[in-house]
Amino acid sequence: MSDQTQKLTNMNPNIVAFQDELRAKYAEENQTALPDQIDFIGSSLMEIFPIEKFQTEQKLDLSLHIYNRGVRATTIADLLAHIDTLIFDLHPSKIFMNIGSNDVGFGIPENEMIANYNELCRQIQTKLPDCEVYVMAYYPVNTTAKFTNSEREHNSLFHTRTNESMVKASETVARIARKYGFHPINVNQGLTDNQGMLKAELTFDGAHMLPSGYQIVLGNLIAYLK
Repeated sequence: MSDQTQKLTNMNPNIVAFQDELRAKYAEENQTALPDQIDFIGSSLMEIFPIEKFQTEQKLDLSLHIYNRGVRATTIADLLAHIDTLIFDLHPSKIFMNIGSNDVGFGIPENEMIANYNELCRQIQTKLPDCEVYVMAYYPVNTTAKFTNSEREHNSLFHTRTNESMVKASETVARIARKYGFHPINVNQGLTDNQGMLKAELTFDGAHMLPSGYQIVLGNLIAYLK
């Protein structure tokens, strides 16, 4: 766990226990998971993406099964620390990555974020040379609408997590992705209002989406999943 993530979890000690339990659950499920399928990796924005439920209930007509291995409150460094459980033990043929928004949100220095993202891509390229990797642009946020967040929670969440910083970070990871032969994709069409903010009706706190938001993402993502 990175120092920045540790500072966050100190404010909510239950997060650490939850992360450990979730990764233990993933490790157990990996033992019976099929190889050469699709792996979704990231932080809370991936964890709460109900993609497995969508695949089961909406009959997406995909040839591959999707495994969601998102873990809340994690950074790129955290993913690297648990990369076997979250990626390599599944031996996926496709990976969809949305990791790094917490690096921006926690104020991790840009050079550290870039170094860790390069290392993540390097390890994937080395160990899974035939895997197709899709690097997702970070989702927009809504910093102006009123939600149930306290002022303290709002200020903490959006201190460095803005649409401007998300766009800049998306451009950075897209450049890194291309260097390794990976595919940068933007599946955010339809998520923003006229001011460029994440539509208030699609989110419960301005940063994390409701299933209705992920349904829009799925519509944009489906062509890459097939």
